[in-house]
Amino acid sequence: MSKNHFDYIIIGNGLAGLQLALKIAADSYFKNKSIALIDPSKKDTNDKTWSFWEKEPSTWNSITHNTWNKASIITAKKHIDLTLKPYAYKSIRSIDFYKKAIKTLSKKNNIKFILEHVTEVQENLEVHVSTLKNTYMASHVFDSRIPESFSINSEKHISIIQHFKGWVIKTEKNAFEKNTLIMMDYRLKDGEQTTFTYVLPFSETEALVEFTYFTSTIVSDETYDAYIKQYIEDYLKLESYSIIETENGQIPMTTFPFEKFNTKKITKIGTAGGWVKGSTGYSFKHTEKKVAKIIENIKTNQTPSKQLFKTRFKFYDKVFLKVLKDENHKGEWIFQQFYDKNSVQTMFRFLDEDSSIFEELKIMMSLFSWRFIKAFFKTL
Repeated sequence: MSKNHFDYIIIGNGLAGLQLALKIAADSYFKNKSIALIDPSKKDTNDKTWSFWEKEPSTWNSITHNTWNKASIITAKKHIDLTLKPYAYKSIRSIDFYKKAIKTLSKKNNIKFILEHVTEVQENLEVHVSTLKNTYMASHVFDSRIPESFSINSEKHISIIQHFKGWVIKTEKNAFEKNTLIMMDYRLKDGEQTTFTYVLPFSETEALVEFTYFTSTIVSDETYDAYIKQYIEDYLKLESYSIIETENGQIPMTTFPFEKFNTKKITKIGTAGGWVKGSTGYSFKHTEKKVAKIIENIKTNQTPSKQLFKTRFKFYDKVFLKVLKDENHKGEWIFQQFYDKNSVQTMFRFLDEDSSIFEELKIMMSLFSWRFIKAFFKTL
């Protein structure tokens, strides 16, 4: 067999690509299958922080950067304190995830890393993957590249952007309650838009302070910086601190049908597969579930992308996005209702798409308003 031929090719060594590769590597079913991971980056920098909630035990404990058992939601009218058990809120630095994944996968003789840029994927009897240097072939390709037809401003689909900048700051004196994160603080606003500040304390003297938008357009770097600085001074009441790290991000929250680009031989993964939760932008645990379903499908001779999504949750996300798109300033009210009228454990099950119909109806009732009724019927 040609050295350029593989059973599976994974394009992109991000969260989805590496989680999929790790799951394949851990399953004896694939021990005789050849796998290539193609990415132009060595993945040797810390480019993001993933946050998520989960119960124990966890696959990720060895690389979890921090864990919190309590959280707060703060609006202009409410301060909601949440006890998360049996869940814990966790964060993982991307560099720790990359290092663990690459170290684990490099020990496998049937897995090969290829440091190249993919330019084209063509599906014939086999799938041909072209890079700037070579052409590779595979029986199936998992592709994390965003389809060219996706446009964040597409008139055919509801799309907003979760965009943010964060500073990791360090203080000389104790300034943070290390066991409690601020999940959303809506007191500092950029006009009539959904904006909030997110605070992850890593210790009593170090925290990530992030200013986040759920809007249709992005802002300048200086705008994020101004709001982060104002929050630190006005709400954290800190005058002396140092910035030790920064991070930026943009996450599409959209109804764009990424899943329509899946075929029998090509599966879109990650953001390109629609794996980011449309209503929240969370992806880490959703990726884990999608990867497990793909492995199950392969082992039962199904198309890998079969039944990756639950229709009713895509509908809920669409209604939520419709309200945020049409009345963006209502985001504060929506999230206040979510966490004030429902237990955080119920909300976590709902956002994980593990809730019951009864729980979902209760959540919908907590958001009962004319704006949601309108969005509901427009979505239908």
